[in-house]
Amino acid sequence: MRKVLFIILLCLFCANILGQQQDNDSLPDRVYFIQQVERNGVVMPEIEIREVTIIGGNSRSATARDYRRNERLIYNIKRVYPYAIIARERLSHVNRELESLESERERRAYLNDVEKNLFAEFKEDLMKMTITQGKILIKLIDRETQNTSFELIRDYRGRISAAFWQGIARLFGSNLKAEYDRFGEDAEIEMIVLDIEAGIL
Repeated sequence: MRKVLFIILLCLFCANILGQQQDNDSLPDRVYFIQQVERNGVVMPEIEIREVTIIGGNSRSATARDYRRNERLIYNIKRVYPYAIIARERLSHVNRELESLESERERRAYLNDVEKNLFAEFKEDLMKMTITQGKILIKLIDRETQNTSFELIRDYRGRISAAFWQGIARLFGSNLKAEYDRFGEDAEIEMIVLDIEAGIL
């Protein structure tokens, strides 16, 4: 009986070792394709890697408060990012339409109609946003359109309108002239947006 148990244990042990060896020989989860690139007359192997943004921090470990703050930031970005995408798409459409209009009067009438439609479509959603979400949206609009919110209002509705809305924004602690800095103060937002675009978040 002992011999039978010994043989069974020996077989199990050998199977385990063989299984581990096979696992080590299996292909990795990620496969990298090496391409040949010629630089200064020399052909070299090259692997294309994804851009990585590194944010400096302090040496202390993350606390529960940091985790909650990060989760809140992710929630706020996911809440407002779709509106920044809509702003980019609508702005592109408006620019195409304006190019087809000949007179300044037609352009003004068209912009008035666009403004009324936008207010009717998004007024309730925007009214439900928090001040923090509004600040993030201002930054993301600059990211998506390459124009600050102040510049957009000034270019499409005039300087007086831009100054008026900038004054309202300042009352609530926001700034329509705020620019998006993906490598500076907005690096954390940029990483979250890239994860959203990649489908990770």
